[in-house]
Amino acid sequence: MLEKHARLMHFFNSCEEVVGRKRLQKMIFIMKKCGVPFEEKYEFHFYGPYSEELTLRIEEMCNLGFISEAMEEKRNYYQYRYNLTDSGHDFLEHADIERPELGGYISAMNEKSSRFLELVSTMLFFEHLPKEEIEEKVYTVKSRQNYKQEELEAAWAFIRELRPVS
Repeated sequence: MLEKHARLMHFFNSCEEVVGRKRLQKMIFIMKKCGVPFEEKYEFHFYGPYSEELTLRIEEMCNLGFISEAMEEKRNYYQYRYNLTDSGHDFLEHADIERPELGGYISAMNEKSSRFLELVSTMLFFEHLPKEEIEEKVYTVKSRQNYKQEELEAAWAFIRELRPVS
């Protein structure tokens, strides 16, 4: 019971803190595409892949007191900070779940901007297409972002770094 919640708590336990809802969505999606056993379903949305399931699960964990969500006002928007609470740590200690090593993924993604993670996750969302079509999709569905070819090349390199061919 609450196995999917426990997997997410393991993610939060592996992070010091997650800053931003968009960043949280993209990090979970990217790790899922790298084989980490997250089960949330994603659809394509304004900022790339988005999971309503993940949003609801985070809200449930906040309501249960396992995750803290702090909202801070920025210039023209609100930013959210997420941390695992003591209750979340206690719950996680007793959860019988697979605990893959996430530190490498988390540190690699924490070095990148949310904008870059949005690009990477969008490319991974369309990974069933040939490379040229993926890039076309990015330029079409993310036209307002004005991604440059150098950014796409950096995203391809980042994906190869996270998912080396075995």
